[in-house]
Amino acid sequence: MHKQLSFLLCALLMSAHAAAEYPERPIRLIAVGAPGGTPDILSRRLGGPLSEVFGVQIVVDNRASFGGIATAELVAKAPADGYTLYMTYHQHTVNASLVAKLPYRPVEDFTPITQMTQAALVLVVHPTAPVSTMREFIEWTKAMPTPASFGSAGVGSGGHMAGELYKMMTGVKAQHVPYKSASASLIDLAANQYQFNFAGMQTSQAYLRTGRLKAIAVTSLKRNAAMPDVPTVNESALPGFEIVGWYGMLAPAGLPKPVLTRINAEVVRIAQTQAFRDNVSADGSEIVTNTPEAFRAFLVADVAKWAKIMKDSGAKAD
Repeated sequence: MHKQLSFLLCALLMSAHAAAEYPERPIRLIAVGAPGGTPDILSRRLGGPLSEVFGVQIVVDNRASFGGIATAELVAKAPADGYTLYMTYHQHTVNASLVAKLPYRPVEDFTPITQMTQAALVLVVHPTAPVSTMREFIEWTKAMPTPASFGSAGVGSGGHMAGELYKMMTGVKAQHVPYKSASASLIDLAANQYQFNFAGMQTSQAYLRTGRLKAIAVTSLKRNAAMPDVPTVNESALPGFEIVGWYGMLAPAGLPKPVLTRINAEVVRIAQTQAFRDNVSADGSEIVTNTPEAFRAFLVADVAKWAKIMKDSGAKAD
């Protein structure tokens, strides 16, 4: 009994010491996807202030992979010491139902730290497309002699799911064109290589501001404060249509509680600063931070939500 108590006390002291010393070297913040995507933007906005607080460099490591699977697997297998953090998004939970045999468990093999933001998508088309409203868009895609094409950041991305939901609710025949990144998909849409994209607001803002793309509708139930003149799909043509994505930070499973507590506290504090909030809201996103326990519960519920959407829409890996 005394030996067990001594072992427990020793473990607690070691854990407390590790937290007190953390961090002692640069931290790698892996952002799923290519540079220019929302995880990359959030990681870089967070990296500077977090580096100042921790006194070490935050190295943003962009990792694009099919569906983010290889990237998530890399994180899941990394040491749970606080030196590998992961900025990911809703595809992480979508993959639980989309991919038959994932090499990791989307919730159990990670330590949830905090959700960062949530954001609707925006339906965008090339400026030469002969449509300005959602109803015109539906008629346009229905009347095409061959199925329309819609791009996305990849199989299982929010844009893919929104496109599948659109097909299900309208009966429109459309072909999904998955890209390796959100940025790559918008480059081709701006070049008029396909017909439409349900794109992330942060990624699409530069295209919309310069007139290289045209916004038709947003995918939240209510209008977005950053784009108040753009109606929702729900209000303008398809009642009940809603796709809202999330972005958040994870770490490998087993992160020591003192280290987890410190990372959560600092990330949440930075995300709630006015400067960070202003940057995020200007791009159409909303700050949503929470405790590790609340974020874990959210992830479990999100796995179930996307599973239902995929079952109802018939979406599958292309």
